[in-house]
Amino acid sequence: MNYRRLWIALGSVMVVSFAVLGYFGRELYRQAPPIPARVVLPDQSVLFTGQDISDGQNVWQSMGGQNVGSVWGHGAYVAPDWSADWLHREATWLLDHWAANEHGSEYASLHEEIQAALRQRLKTEMRTNTYDPRSGDLLVSADRAEAIREVGTHYAKLFGDDETLDDLRDAYAIPPNSIKTSQRRDKLNAFFFWASWVCSTNRPGQDITYTNNWPAESLIDNRPTGAIVVWSVVSFVVLLAGIGALSFYFAVAREKEEAPHDIPQSNPLLDLSPTPSMKATAKYFWIVTAMMLVQVGLGAITAHYAIEGSGFYGIPLAEWLPYAVTRTWHSQLGIFWIATAWMGTGLFMAPAVSGHEPKFQRLGVNVLWVCLVVIVVGSMAGEWLGVQQRLGFVANFWFGHQGYEYVDLGRFWQIFLLIGLFLWLGLMLRAMWPAIRKPNENRSLLALFLIASGAIALFYAAGLMWGRQTNLAIAEYWRWWVVHLWVEGFFEVFATVVIAFLFTRMGLLRVSTATAAALLSTTIFLSGGIIGTFHHLYFTGTPTAILALGATFSALEVVPLVLIGFEAYESLRLSRARPWVSAYKWPMYFFVGVAFWNLVGAGLFGFLINPPIALYYMQGLNTTAVHAHTALFGVYGMLGIGLMLFCFKGMNTRQVWRTGILSYAFWSINIGLALMVLISVLPVGLMQTWASVEHGMWYARSAEFLQTDLVGTLRWLRVIGDTIFATGIVALAWFVLGLVRGWSIEKEAGPVAEASRA
Repeated sequence: MNYRRLWIALGSVMVVSFAVLGYFGRELYRQAPPIPARVVLPDQSVLFTGQDISDGQNVWQSMGGQNVGSVWGHGAYVAPDWSADWLHREATWLLDHWAANEHGSEYASLHEEIQAALRQRLKTEMRTNTYDPRSGDLLVSADRAEAIREVGTHYAKLFGDDETLDDLRDAYAIPPNSIKTSQRRDKLNAFFFWASWVCSTNRPGQDITYTNNWPAESLIDNRPTGAIVVWSVVSFVVLLAGIGALSFYFAVAREKEEAPHDIPQSNPLLDLSPTPSMKATAKYFWIVTAMMLVQVGLGAITAHYAIEGSGFYGIPLAEWLPYAVTRTWHSQLGIFWIATAWMGTGLFMAPAVSGHEPKFQRLGVNVLWVCLVVIVVGSMAGEWLGVQQRLGFVANFWFGHQGYEYVDLGRFWQIFLLIGLFLWLGLMLRAMWPAIRKPNENRSLLALFLIASGAIALFYAAGLMWGRQTNLAIAEYWRWWVVHLWVEGFFEVFATVVIAFLFTRMGLLRVSTATAAALLSTTIFLSGGIIGTFHHLYFTGTPTAILALGATFSALEVVPLVLIGFEAYESLRLSRARPWVSAYKWPMYFFVGVAFWNLVGAGLFGFLINPPIALYYMQGLNTTAVHAHTALFGVYGMLGIGLMLFCFKGMNTRQVWRTGILSYAFWSINIGLALMVLISVLPVGLMQTWASVEHGMWYARSAEFLQTDLVGTLRWLRVIGDTIFATGIVALAWFVLGLVRGWSIEKEAGPVAEASRA
């Protein structure tokens, strides 16, 4: 079969999309909110320097960064969004100050007309851009300088050990003296002021702030812009048009379907003889299971901190493992074990596909495994030291905590991991090379597999594109290259191709059908997915064009997911195609779970927050956590588990598994994940959204709102889903351990036993 047109379409999508991503990335560099050389008063006395702001960014990163509250809506959900919180505190202090000095009363007690006049004065004060690009100075009035000092005093007490703020610290899950010196606290204040200034000050010559009027703050008329509303409507239209076009395409394609494929009567993999390097991949899946267990335990602790603050059922655990550490490790381990599962799968499949075991392949697999263990343990230790404020700015950047969600590990560990990824790519390439050189029907699928694998190695390098004191707006641009393009983009492509490989190798799909479907799916997904990266950058100091592109193309990302139910049905149908296939029932059921959560987690919950008008009010709320859990674990986690089970099966195809515990694991994990979201995280997120629309982002993230009885009850309800989910993970680990110790395997083995087991 000739796939030339499909390859041209895929190549064109990638070239055009990355050209757009690069061009507007250049515009972001050009229009990024400036870091002033000095923040000065009219008498030229200096409040902050640019170096103070940059150093303050490093202080924020070292204490956990986006794992302690958020900035510009990106980060954790327990503590406030510091940019929105600072903005509101500064605005209310100014209003009360003017009201007391000029009217002898609090602002809230004044007549509406006087309040309106003061709000207009405040808007002029805060939204007028007084940055001078020639001198690099940012001029603030004496009143505003006093407001900055007062808000800074509050933060100094919060991150210090002032006893009057003990309850607030507990609500924020921030331990006393989280920033241990007054000098560091002053620098942190400089950074928080700058992050807030970006949210409240108009771009030169425009009537919108650097963050496109985010966050919602009625005191200074921070409201959705016309562009936010219009491009949200456009995104809805694009979504409907895309669904219609794809549905029409599938309707036409069904008329041209090939004759039914004759599925083999017996298992084609029975004669698969694992090579030494294939057997060596088992340890990858053991460590995957161990990391999964630790991640779930850390998730339980992190979720509980939202209720108890600094304790875990009365144990003062935060003294040793503060929220910033447990959340960092929880999210980082999720990436680590999913990536390790996929790396192990690639190393297992490469010799299986080619039938070739290169010299020293097993040694390479073992060395890479040791490197991964060192990276995981070393980076976690560095993150703990960083949060404990035991590293200087430079040492923290290289070996500690970078503070950027999902890429928290220090630069040294990033480079080490990147080298490991290229080592992984090299090991697969050398094992698959004979099959690639040989002209056969598998060639296109092999090429797509290598492109996806190469992209996984290459795109992690985007995490090296920022420096220790890079402007946050620019660092966020590159961070989302890693999080979106690496995790949400080429992981998806890799998943599509790996499943196609497995099904063709088992004889369940024709190679031609699987190849064409993989190429088409990849093209459709990347047509929205690459430029769709911009939907993470609506409010991070980016120009309006990025908002327009992000809104439009992120809607296209959802289009192929709407029809993902066909994929789930196909996987379910194939799992029942022949009696021997039922030996692979539970790995394939995890693939069904992938399809389900792709539709619900990535599709429905993703689009819930993707349109600009939705994200304007939802960014940084628990609605984001809904999407994160159901898409990251629901899609990539389920796939990692499914691939792990397939590889274990491939290491001894004649073994017959006892799958009762595996059945329990599958249903508990899926039911637990659903309950966690539906009865706790989603209701809290929707309540926060309502509060954000009514009062502003500062209120939706405030202790005043999050410590109400109803929100507290909803948070406690998460225990139900979390417990069911955790028991499923423990059951899965018990099954994997049983494959080693023997209790997960029937004593009888071979084709006869397998058929009888079916």
